Amino acid sequence: MKGQDIVLLLKLVAMRKRDRAAGNPKDAIPSYSIRGLAGSTGISKSEIGLSLQRCFAAGLASRDPKTDIPLPNLPALREFLAHGLRYVFPVKLGPAGWGIPTAWAAAGLGAPVPEDRSLVPVWPTASGKTEGQAVEPLFASVPDAAAQDAQFYAMLALTDALRLAPAVGREQATEALLALVQ
Repeated sequence: MKGQDIVLLLKLVAMRKRDRAAGNPKDAIPSYSIRGLAGSTGISKSEIGLSLQRCFAAGLASRDPKTDIPLPNLPALREFLAHGLRYVFPVKLGPAGWGIPTAWAAAGLGAPVPEDRSLVPVWPTASGKTEGQAVEPLFASVPDAAAQDAQFYAMLALTDALRLAPAVGREQATEALLALVQ
């Protein structure tokens, strides 16, 4: 597994939720193509293809037999997020700087707020308007891709909350993330 695999799976979850809310329109199918997924995640087309192969092999995704679009395996993904994410993708903190708020600093997500709030966690980016502690995102394109999709942003920020949370807040972060991944 690579960080972009989790980014891709969360994007697929966000897209499926959007499509279900819109009545699952047929015109949404092109957005599930490798080109469409690359455009919406900022991950290259070749990496999208490789990421899908890894997700299929790990049982975290499958192809819809009718439409051939990739679908996340929600029970398996939820289990991985709850029990494996923080071990496979530990947080890498960087220097203070400007970026986009993540984890508990992303407003209204229900992520646990630590007692020490001296610096908020941010994904470093030149377009960021919040000063804080740099948190290396799961993939370099996360700040730009998250800015285009609020649901996707919430899921990515909560993955960081789960990765950053001390033992006391981990359950709350897990519950908040799993509530979105359904």
